[in-house]
Amino acid sequence: MQVQWYPGHMTKAKRAMKEDMKLVDLVVEILDARAPLSSRNPDIDELSGNKARLVLLNKADLADAKANKIWEQYFLEQGCITARVDARKRSDMKPVQNAVREACREKTERDRKRGIKNRPVRAMVVGIPNVGKSTFINSFAGRACAKTGNRPGVTRGNQWIRLSKEVELLDTPGILWPKFEDEQVGIKLALLGSVKDEILGMEELSLELLGRLEERYPETLELRYQLTEAERKEGPVHMLTEIARFRNCVLKGNELDLEKAARLVIDDFRSGRLGAITLELPDQEQG
Repeated sequence: MQVQWYPGHMTKAKRAMKEDMKLVDLVVEILDARAPLSSRNPDIDELSGNKARLVLLNKADLADAKANKIWEQYFLEQGCITARVDARKRSDMKPVQNAVREACREKTERDRKRGIKNRPVRAMVVGIPNVGKSTFINSFAGRACAKTGNRPGVTRGNQWIRLSKEVELLDTPGILWPKFEDEQVGIKLALLGSVKDEILGMEELSLELLGRLEERYPETLELRYQLTEAERKEGPVHMLTEIARFRNCVLKGNELDLEKAARLVIDDFRSGRLGAITLELPDQEQG
């Protein structure tokens, strides 16, 4: 499966982000907890330089709990304060506030020594499409979301949004598009919905997912689709055929509708109906 998608306006977005990075204290990077490395744009490390870093593993409720802990430790070792969140939940934002304080501890201490107290942390939230960036901003801000106006020395047009008493967000797109040399990264992003479904064949994508589930979460296939071990061992094509039969996905003439079954499988995964699933771990080769 070949996945090629890298919009031409990426260069412009990257250049703008590099300029805006000079204005912030903290970079908040939103990742999909089900595939944190694949949903991470490697340009962020270069662009953020020595800024304080906070990595949020979003959609953690859809990911394997044991894997979440492993990823938290991984990013801590990379020098990033990390927190698990479900960006839809306002209740998940308190740990984020604590993580912001931790990530900016050195900056706050420097301010205190210079006699500057209670200056809000200025942050930029970044992430590739469909990782939940806008949802996070809305949840974190709640109803208190308000633009605070241009600051002296800030490029005209840039606005600051008050997310809380302690954090202001630079109101810029903050989105980078993934560029994947590794085909497996592209497949995982397609499974997550970060690549438009029209670009890929849903049947082929569902076969990729079924193969991964059989390898790492075989019990899920048995519970959701009543696929026996013998049926699973026949391979992804046989599994998809049996799922179509089990879920009564049929066309006129009683022919099985594999396209409909494929969409059903992908939707079950994305919505969490298959259970908590993580597609990659740090110590695994990409694949």
